[in-house]
Amino acid sequence: MNNERENRSRASLADPPDVEGVRRLLRLAVLGEKLGARQVAEEARELAARVSEGRFYLACIGQFKRGKSTLINALVGEPILPVGVVPVTAVPTVVRYGPQKQARIQFRDGAWQGIAVSDLKLYVSEEHNSENSKGVAGAEVFVPSPLLATGICIVDTPGLGSVFTGNSAATRAFVPHIDAALVVVGADPPLAGEELTMAEAVDQHVGNLIVVLNKADRTSDVERAAAAEFTRNVLEKSLQRPAGTIFEISAAERLENRGPERDWEKLRVLLEDLVEGSGRKLVHAACDRGVQRLSEQLLAIVIEEREALERPIEESERRIAALTSTMADAERSMREVEYLWMAEQRRLSDLFVNRHKGFLTGTLPQAEAEFHRAVRATPHATGPAYRRAVMSVAQEIAQRYVLPWLRNEQETGELEYRQAARRFVEMANDFLKKLAESGIRELARMPNALDPETGFRTQSQFLFRDLIEIAQPASPLRWMGDFVLGLVGARGVIERDGREFLERLLEVNCSRVQNDVLKRVEESRGRLQGEIRKLLHEVSRIAAEALAHAREAQAGGASAVEAARARVDRLENEIAGNLPERVT
Repeated sequence: MNNERENRSRASLADPPDVEGVRRLLRLAVLGEKLGARQVAEEARELAARVSEGRFYLACIGQFKRGKSTLINALVGEPILPVGVVPVTAVPTVVRYGPQKQARIQFRDGAWQGIAVSDLKLYVSEEHNSENSKGVAGAEVFVPSPLLATGICIVDTPGLGSVFTGNSAATRAFVPHIDAALVVVGADPPLAGEELTMAEAVDQHVGNLIVVLNKADRTSDVERAAAAEFTRNVLEKSLQRPAGTIFEISAAERLENRGPERDWEKLRVLLEDLVEGSGRKLVHAACDRGVQRLSEQLLAIVIEEREALERPIEESERRIAALTSTMADAERSMREVEYLWMAEQRRLSDLFVNRHKGFLTGTLPQAEAEFHRAVRATPHATGPAYRRAVMSVAQEIAQRYVLPWLRNEQETGELEYRQAARRFVEMANDFLKKLAESGIRELARMPNALDPETGFRTQSQFLFRDLIEIAQPASPLRWMGDFVLGLVGARGVIERDGREFLERLLEVNCSRVQNDVLKRVEESRGRLQGEIRKLLHEVSRIAAEALAHAREAQAGGASAVEAARARVDRLENEIAGNLPERVT
């Protein structure tokens, strides 16, 4: 049965490749070189290569420590990728078919270097390449796996929400290149905020999401069922469509060929069906998206080049000076937007402080009453043993009250964050529009300059793993004091400490969502400011290069200017004519 399926998959991928799409991409690479857009040219060539070979990318995305690398190892049948107890993957790593195991890395300058598979960790792991300090653009590992032989390339992405901020950015940057995604979630928390944001972005981009609930061996049936239900509800509400099957697996067990299979075989069949039924379509769609995106970038350069040729050099120089001045004004004007963002942060802070207070007001009397009843039923023991028993009672009661409230609060927190992020984006886009209307007209034609998704790029750190604090062991003096209290029967001091510990547990743990949302809002604000500055810098760079080319042409006289204008017109026509009808 497996051989039959593999043969059908190979036959499907043996269909003629998108020859016309490859031609268009290679043409864009040539046009990019002519316009000095080397990054566009390189990306076009890389995409043309994978379209020609019928390769499509299935990316594993999810919060750090979800077990993405282990899942990929299990899918290909051997431990190729490094795994560990700390956030591991630092750069996107593509696992693709090859007749024998080998690996190579690409640096940011575009150069490739072959390495031993055993040395892969030196370049892609956080331990040996913290926040990608070695400047690795990506890595490829070739494995003779039957699954990969069908054309599928599985991408190990850096974990979202990692303490290493560069990792999430690397994963976000890879989204335009993927064709389908394995969203790897867990039970604690089931679906973090940035995972949901990334799932939305991928769904809008390609629409092929496969949700995997990993590490099933570490949770009970009840916990997995609750996590799956929560994940399904959040995804369906966010994506506005059915979420499909959520596959419960343990990648670690499958890699070691032990334990129950759970949904593992169903997952493998789905991936094989994806190759057989949609593989070629995914490749074609990736080609179309790439042609559209790269063409837009080149057209923005062409328009700027033509306008620089058509106006006097002095006027262009004045425009560059005005642009520089406007950029400085924009930097100052951004402070006005900052005040609006700060007001939104204060609103959120007040909202969650009130929710926090409301929870404590309604919960604390009940929890304390339950604590006193439980303490009265606790057998008396020596002072230190009695303290441990009382503190354990406080922990159990706090957990019983906090956990259900936090589950609801997490959903509210996510909703409030996303609404705030949308308002931030709207404010940022209004700011850019005003700049375009007041003198920086180039902003209006920059590809995705006013993309409403700009700014949805913040970390989510719902820290629910260590939900309830653990009482620290008593110090020798504390132990002696408790022992004396036990001898004289003065256990009220210990009970008072236990009540205060209960209050502290409730106070600290019920403010986790509040702290997380406010932290993410602050990060969202900072990232939006960075996006705006990056966009303004790109506008300035293109304008300055266009002026330099125009100055060079005008120095050669009218004939040189006319030749440069004809060249720009020709390039624009070639770019526009290179777009396929299914894109235009």
